[in-house]
Amino acid sequence: MKLTQLDGLLAFATVAQRGNFTAAAAQLEVTPSAVSQTVRQLEERLGVRLLHRTTRSVRLTEAGEQFLARVAPAVAELTQAAAELDEFRSGVSGVLKLNMAHIAYAACLRPLVPGFLARHPGIKLELDLDDGFVDIVAGGFDAGVRLGESVQVDMVTVPLTRQERICMVASPEYAARRGLPRSIEELQRHDCIRYRFRKSQTIYRWELMREGQLVEVEVSGPLTVTSSADMAGTALDGIGIAHVFVRQVEADLAAGRLVPVLPDCWPTFTGFHLYYPTRRQMPAKLRAFIDYCGEKLGGAAAGNRE
Repeated sequence: MKLTQLDGLLAFATVAQRGNFTAAAAQLEVTPSAVSQTVRQLEERLGVRLLHRTTRSVRLTEAGEQFLARVAPAVAELTQAAAELDEFRSGVSGVLKLNMAHIAYAACLRPLVPGFLARHPGIKLELDLDDGFVDIVAGGFDAGVRLGESVQVDMVTVPLTRQERICMVASPEYAARRGLPRSIEELQRHDCIRYRFRKSQTIYRWELMREGQLVEVEVSGPLTVTSSADMAGTALDGIGIAHVFVRQVEADLAAGRLVPVLPDCWPTFTGFHLYYPTRRQMPAKLRAFIDYCGEKLGGAAAGNRE
């Protein structure tokens, strides 16, 4: 939709949502100066300043906050209506931006991507693989994929997998060299592969079961990684004990390349869920992706957590 079609309202609402002219311009596929000029012309027509501008930031004035609260729903409805007409004319198309953990992509979605793109050649898929917790709205993503426990309660969810179990594994070489722990207390004296969240820089505390209760355990070891997809490989290399999803190492366990560690302490979580902010104005590209996932992963239906 062109900026002129909404007479500056789309530009204003996008700047308010993204927090700066550069990000708004990228979303609207115009230059920052064009967005700035369009908003300034809107302010001139209304006779009131809507945005406070500095060289470093943009924020709403009191009048801008009040105006945005009234016009944002209408802008969203009009934008969606125009998008639906575009989709009607040209079929499902556009850039679909998804945020997910590395393991969610490897475990669930990687096998689906080729078929989905072949079925919908008008869609360009943009995947942001990030093991940290991301605000998909602020990040401009259409949807995210995380374990069910990690999804905010105000999101709409679509289950992609059933329960996921996390295990601890080590190589036979490590077991022969160091032995295997017989309790959580002994685990803390072993070489464990640690995981560090990129954004917060905090070290993940292993979640384990003790007497039917989920507990968090701080472990130590010679190696720390920032990608969950690397954990199983480090265990295969004999470096230490890894804390990974069972689905990552099923073949290695079956073949004896890895051995289980403290299986009675392995926790189970709800499966991976695709999630998005609201059912209203769902883009056709996201609807197409959800339908395809449901078809290939067992007909999962959208949840009711609104």
